[in-house]
Amino acid sequence: MHAVTRTLCPPWMRRRVWVVLSTVALGLLVGTGLYASVGSGTPALVWADVTLAVVAVALVPLVIARPLAGGVLGGLLVAVSPVVTPVASFAVLFTARRRPFRQALAVALLGAAGEAVQGAWRPMPGLSYGWWLLLMTVAFGALLGWGTWAQARHALLEALRDRARRAEREQERRVAEARAAERTRIAREMHDVLAHRLSLLAAAAGAMEYRPDAPPERLSAAAGVIRTSAHQALTELREVVTLLRGDDPDAPVDEPLGQTLADLPRLVEEARAAGQRVEIDDVRGPSVEPPARTGRTAYRIVQEALTNARKHADGHAVTLALAGAPGSGLRIAVRNGTGGGPAAGGPPPAGPGSGLIGLAERAALAGGRLTHHVDDSGRFHLDAWLPWSR
Repeated sequence: MHAVTRTLCPPWMRRRVWVVLSTVALGLLVGTGLYASVGSGTPALVWADVTLAVVAVALVPLVIARPLAGGVLGGLLVAVSPVVTPVASFAVLFTARRRPFRQALAVALLGAAGEAVQGAWRPMPGLSYGWWLLLMTVAFGALLGWGTWAQARHALLEALRDRARRAEREQERRVAEARAAERTRIAREMHDVLAHRLSLLAAAAGAMEYRPDAPPERLSAAAGVIRTSAHQALTELREVVTLLRGDDPDAPVDEPLGQTLADLPRLVEEARAAGQRVEIDDVRGPSVEPPARTGRTAYRIVQEALTNARKHADGHAVTLALAGAPGSGLRIAVRNGTGGGPAAGGPPPAGPGSGLIGLAERAALAGGRLTHHVDDSGRFHLDAWLPWSR
C-alpha cells in the first residue's frame, strides 16, 4: 500500500502537501500566540505582533526550502515578538532534521539568543527572567537533540535498507550462479552418459550400413552392440535423472553414477565390440582400489577419451595406461592417432572439444588436473592426475 501511494503521489506533490500542512499548523500556533499577546500590549506592540505573525507564517515555506536562512530570520524576529516563537522552534527542529549539526546548532543558539533578548524587554508575567531563559534554552536544546536523533535514525534506516537491497542482490546472484552450476552439472552428466553410448551406436550402425555383405555373425554382433548400448544408455540416463531430481543434500553432486576402475574392463570390451582398437597395458590398473570419487572420475576420463577417439580419429588404435598408488595419486595416459574423421556412417563430431573441457572441470573438482595436446608426429596425448589419499 505504501509503495502504491508513493507511485500515485509524485515527490513534488508530496512536498507541496507537506509545505501546506506545515504552514497551516504553524499558522494556528502563531494565531494562538497573537491572541494571547493582543490583550497584554500597547496598540503599537499589537500592530507589530500582527505584522510579525503574518511574516512568521510566510516564513514557513522558506524554512522548509532553505532551513539555515529561514532559521536565521526566525531567530532574529523572535527577539522582537513572541508570536514568532513557534516558527523559530520549528526552524531549529527542521534544520537539525535535514542539515548538518553545525548549521542546526547555529540556528538553535541564535533562536535561544533571540528568546533571551525578547524576555529582557518583554518579560513573561509571573515568571522571572532567569527561569524564562532556562526554559527557552532547554526547549531549544531539546529540539536540537530531537532533530539530530531523527536524522541519525533516518540515516541508519537508509543504511539498513541499502544493506538489505545489496544482500538481496547478492542472494539473487548466488541463486543465478547455483542454477548455472546445476545446468552445467546436468549437461556434463548427460554428455558423459549419452556421448559414449551414442558413439557406440553410431559405430555399430555405420558398420552394418557400409558392410551389408559382412558375415551374418558380424552383423549379429553389431546388432547386439546396438541393442546393448541403447539399453545401457537408457539405464544410465534414468540413474542420472533420478539422482538429479533427488532432494538428499548429502548425495554426491559431481559424480552421480557408480562406475569405478573395476568397470574399465567392461568399458574396453564394449569399445572393442564396436570395432575400436584399444591397447591397454593392464586393464585392472592399480592393484588397490582408489577412493570412490577418484575411481569414478578416472572412469569418466577413460570413457570420454575412448568416445573422442571414435568420433575424431576412427581407425586409429588407442593406447591406455593407468598407474598409481595411495599418496602419489592416480595417473591416466591415453594416446591415439589423429585424423580419419568420424566413424563410417556416423554423424560428424558435435562441438569443438566440449567433452575435454568438461573432463578438465571434472578433474579440477576432484582436486586433480588434466592436460591434452598433439605432438609433432600427429599423435593425440591426454594426461590426467587425480589425488589418492593414503
